[in-house]
Amino acid sequence: MDLAVKTQDLSRIYKIRGGKKEEAKELVALDHVSVEIKRGELFGLLGPNGAGKTTLIKILTTLLSPTSGVATVGGIDVAKEPHNVRPIINMVSGGESSGYGLLTVRENLWMFAQFYGIPTKVANERIKELLGIVGLGDRDNTKSSDLSTGLRQKMNIVRGFLTDPEVLFLDEPTLGLDVGASRDVRHFVRGWVDENKGDKTLLLTTHYMVEADELCDRVAIINQGRVLACDTPSRLKRNLQRDAIFKLEVSPLNGAGTGSFEKLAGVRQVTHQAQDGQSILEFILEEEDVLGRVVNTMTNQDIHIFNLEKREATLEDVFVDLVGKSMKEVEGDSDS
Repeated sequence: MDLAVKTQDLSRIYKIRGGKKEEAKELVALDHVSVEIKRGELFGLLGPNGAGKTTLIKILTTLLSPTSGVATVGGIDVAKEPHNVRPIINMVSGGESSGYGLLTVRENLWMFAQFYGIPTKVANERIKELLGIVGLGDRDNTKSSDLSTGLRQKMNIVRGFLTDPEVLFLDEPTLGLDVGASRDVRHFVRGWVDENKGDKTLLLTTHYMVEADELCDRVAIINQGRVLACDTPSRLKRNLQRDAIFKLEVSPLNGAGTGSFEKLAGVRQVTHQAQDGQSILEFILEEEDVLGRVVNTMTNQDIHIFNLEKREATLEDVFVDLVGKSMKEVEGDSDS
């Protein structure tokens, strides 16, 4: 198999120093991560904030050394030969403020192209073409400091593709963008991989389920530094098709919680979200008949059902099944 990226038992541990009398604590950011990304693949790392996605990207782009394990990009060891990895890769992070505000969009991109040794004529041709594709053709002489957040991120996206890298890393590229800008970026990213017909590889990190489902050939779900599952989005969801998935809009639980439902035989997972004075409950059941037990329990607790629907599995359901919580709940736990 022709691999663009490979990691074997890759780990990264941070030492967190306390006070003078406190011993240094360890934070495990990556825990023996092993992944293989094929050349020409658009591969996604899906997980909540703090799952280890950015740490993995930083190791693969030679910005951070692993604590243990091996990582290669283009068959080159990123720790032993970082100088040979850098010319064949590029990286863009969401929310970054790259470039110089006093320079125009074109000047910023031209300067970056010079860092990679791209001839001026070639650089100018690529800049013009890429700016046109992302809808910035009329902003080439605008100072980057005068761009909106969405337009500045589009400039950053162009910077990533400008060097025509063998492997491109996009770390949360649509973070903070509006719906329209996010759609444009996703369309451009998918098109670049498809048009290069197996020659270019892209690794995308995201915590947006729809983004991973829409874009990626394969997805690795990561949480607390560990890869929990890795497959195509359709196969990951297909594994849950044997289960019945229901969404119920009910009256407020009033502090009762979901414990009584989680104890019911045949209930695999329950998530709860308060919304507009109601409670939104989502159940993954082993079979449809289990729904009767759920409804009876609600009746006994004087919980009123306003709406009930059965739906197909999503990547969010896959995550809940693997972790036991929704992405939003995991991110809430890490913030608290």
